[in-house]
Amino acid sequence: MHTSLFHDENVKAAMRKGLRIVGDVHGDLQAFRHAVATDRFIIQLGDLVDYGPDSAGVLRLMHDVMREGRGLFLIGNHDRKLGRALLGKKLRPDPPLEATMAQLHQPENADVLEFALDMLEAAPAWLVLGRMLFVHGAFDVRMLMEPPPPALGRVTFLLSRALFGETTSRVQKDGFPERCLNWVNHIPTGYTVYCGHDQRSTNGCPLTIPGRAGGQAIFTDTGAGKGGHLAWLDVPANFMEDSGSAV
Repeated sequence: MHTSLFHDENVKAAMRKGLRIVGDVHGDLQAFRHAVATDRFIIQLGDLVDYGPDSAGVLRLMHDVMREGRGLFLIGNHDRKLGRALLGKKLRPDPPLEATMAQLHQPENADVLEFALDMLEAAPAWLVLGRMLFVHGAFDVRMLMEPPPPALGRVTFLLSRALFGETTSRVQKDGFPERCLNWVNHIPTGYTVYCGHDQRSTNGCPLTIPGRAGGQAIFTDTGAGKGGHLAWLDVPANFMEDSGSAV
């Protein structure tokens, strides 16, 4: 789907104006409206839904952006849970997911319920553009060589890394798996990985962490929908030339 997408003339025109990379939205529709109000091409890094007040509205707006050829989103772990729920899979109790499902089943959101599953199934787990890689959770060097698997299918190692990051065997005090950042040290020289999922910043701005191999990771999750705000980064129009490729 996304290979052919980039051959669309509207998409190519939008990408020539640069990129806007948007972090985790988590149902914060008001902030997301501001984020997509640009003529740049939108790449949203996953977790559109859960926690915030209007996950259905966020899905609708992302769908509109995609239909207009102005952007795409990557599958996040919360988006995947929603997709699995819409497929009728039995999942563990999850209050944020249950709230999102309740929104989708409200009469005013019947349109979103009609397209949501197809939209989630089509979302890639990672995307490579030149020397930039976009992913929700974390990077593995094999992502530079392999296409992403079906987002709602069996969880392979690479899909797990893309969705959940690099986890240890330990559980944190908040009940969530402990995650580490060893993967940042494996980003090759000249590559930048844009990701969400982990709220690493202490000042509310996207956080850049350099790796020992010469690459870097930029963390964009600043807590939207969970008491923080939505962050995004603009990449200039010459991004493809600078990253070793061309639109």
